[in-house]
Amino acid sequence: MSALDGTVRRAVVRISAPGGGYDPTGDRFWGSGFFIAPGQVLTCAHVVGNGGGGVLAGETAIDITDHRGRTTEGRVALVLPVPDDPERPPRRWKLPDLALVEVEDAEDVECLWLSDRSAVVPARISLHGWSKEVGDLALRSGHGMASGTDGPDGSALLLRGEIPVAGTSGGPVVDTERGAVIGVCKGRGEGDAGLAVPVTALRALANTRPGRDRLHALVRAHDRHHLRRYRTGGTRGSWTGFQYTLRSATAGAFTPVLRTQLFARLAELTPPGRPGDVMKLVDEVKRRMIQGPYQPGIEHDPRTWREGVGLLYDLRDDETRSQERDLELEAVLLYAARVAAAVSRAGNPADDGPVDELNNWLSGREEPIDSFIREEIDQILHGGAALGPEDPDELPARTGVELRKPTRRKVEPGEEEVRARADVLVEIDRGLYGDAYPWRVKLLREDDLVTLRSDERGVTRAELYEALRDPIAEAVRQSDVGDHLASIEVAVPRELLDEPLDSWRLSPPGTPEDGIDPDTLPLGQRRVVVLRAGGRRDIPEWHRRWNAAARGPLSAVPLRREAPVRGHDGPGRESGYAVYDRLSSVEDTAVPVYCGPVSKGPGADALGAALAAGHALVVWRRCATGHTDCAEFHEQMTALLCDAKTPEGLQRRIRSLRIRCGDPEYPDPDVLWARSIALLYDSPDRPPRPDQPLRAPGPRPGPVR
Repeated sequence: MSALDGTVRRAVVRISAPGGGYDPTGDRFWGSGFFIAPGQVLTCAHVVGNGGGGVLAGETAIDITDHRGRTTEGRVALVLPVPDDPERPPRRWKLPDLALVEVEDAEDVECLWLSDRSAVVPARISLHGWSKEVGDLALRSGHGMASGTDGPDGSALLLRGEIPVAGTSGGPVVDTERGAVIGVCKGRGEGDAGLAVPVTALRALANTRPGRDRLHALVRAHDRHHLRRYRTGGTRGSWTGFQYTLRSATAGAFTPVLRTQLFARLAELTPPGRPGDVMKLVDEVKRRMIQGPYQPGIEHDPRTWREGVGLLYDLRDDETRSQERDLELEAVLLYAARVAAAVSRAGNPADDGPVDELNNWLSGREEPIDSFIREEIDQILHGGAALGPEDPDELPARTGVELRKPTRRKVEPGEEEVRARADVLVEIDRGLYGDAYPWRVKLLREDDLVTLRSDERGVTRAELYEALRDPIAEAVRQSDVGDHLASIEVAVPRELLDEPLDSWRLSPPGTPEDGIDPDTLPLGQRRVVVLRAGGRRDIPEWHRRWNAAARGPLSAVPLRREAPVRGHDGPGRESGYAVYDRLSSVEDTAVPVYCGPVSKGPGADALGAALAAGHALVVWRRCATGHTDCAEFHEQMTALLCDAKTPEGLQRRIRSLRIRCGDPEYPDPDVLWARSIALLYDSPDRPPRPDQPLRAPGPRPGPVR
């Protein structure tokens, strides 16, 4: 048995029904688990699900027995996902199938090291757990490979090799080459196949504010534990030491000791609110370190500052190695400095001490890194440091990889421009067969356009909300940065333009006693939501009117000439050709306005004419019946467009109207004319054509030509 296997086994526990911990027969044995922090055991939900509703709710204690045979009480703290009927647990538990158990009197325990990055496959693994399959109840282990992932988001790890027998569910899957837990054993398949849940599935905890606090507390306890173990025993008997023994001869200067020290300091900071907060800093560092255009290409979903470090590994190449340059170490230290600056700008007084501690640690680093990177770190941390010699001619001669030389400037608090990392583009197509609508959710980023989730087979119109809710929620989490929220652009066939997309919610609403929770508000009240016309022809008039609207000022023109006087369902309908002729001759900054729906009937004909005339902005109401205020709507929109002046001003005012109309108890009577208001905000340049460069995210029209 290797030293690594021995340490893993000391952290693995068996989980039993109440009173079953000391039962040598194992009749009340349920499965395995392992300590990831003092007093915190990670296992599978289906293991503790054997106890029914009382155990799953944390009301009934269960037995946790360690490798020495000592049994203590544990209580389930959380389950992912919670079953519909806890008293009748499902036969097959849905992913992520994880549970966290809080264990009394378990502070001085061996805790495993959680990987700081998504599982790298293929990877050599060991798998550990308790089992009585061959007779006696004992700890068993096996070795094999994590051969791949399964599911659209890599929600399962596929295992091959000497997979342990039944009972080891809930045990750890350890990457033996990197010395880190990458998964939790879920079950055994046919032959030598097995299935595990990546530890990154714990990220789902952070989808709610209480869960984010729990995940942060868990990571803090984990990283504090490993720093304490290293300080007490050095590299002997600690995970820091085991990782040292596994390092290859070509390993860089970002050592296990530095990682242990850095992670413990990052864990003391206020955690990132969203994955976008982490990915923004990771993207910035990679652009700084990687030569040539940086195209991220792959999306990640980090929930902690430590995971950002895991995304900066493997930056070295043969050229930089030959020059004794270590891009990985430089990138990690630069990232840590940017984290310190971002947390400091947030202004939470509780972060003053931890930020100072991190700053001092970074300033005291003596590892050999590029002088420009060192000076840039110093500038980020302290402000005002020069980023190079006064005279450009005095720059040292350099060969091979050449860093982009930063300019000299003084960093002042709050100077950095912060915006959403990306906007969200939802594309819904008209299905070729039947009534199914294929869809895609994409991130419109500064550097590229990334498809996050898709379904090319499609769903029915009635199923669109359920199908798109989670993908859109994932997209906004990865796009929002701080309080800078991504806008949502929805490109749909014209028959869907009156769907209430802005009223969709990503989370169920709370009770009136809960007050206003921004995370449960309808999309159109929380952020900018605009519509795009799918399948639109690219004509010169479209570009001309879009660019004119960017300059403003905006004005109103009726989409149908008779509507302001006779209502949208009144007599005297204007023909489609007449609408096209009239809207072709209006000013380029004029915005067609309509008091009724546009997905069918006269409104649809008029909208088709407006699109043919090149209009990129159109405002209407989805409601077809139940109102007699068509004249008021047109009058109010004329005043609102005059006041808005620009497309961005129009977006802000429409969001405000949605909020004021959306109060379930006391809607503002002064804005009831704006109920079910919709906005077509249709840029011809976004996303760009293949021959166009991408632009930065944010609710902005195209450039002025």
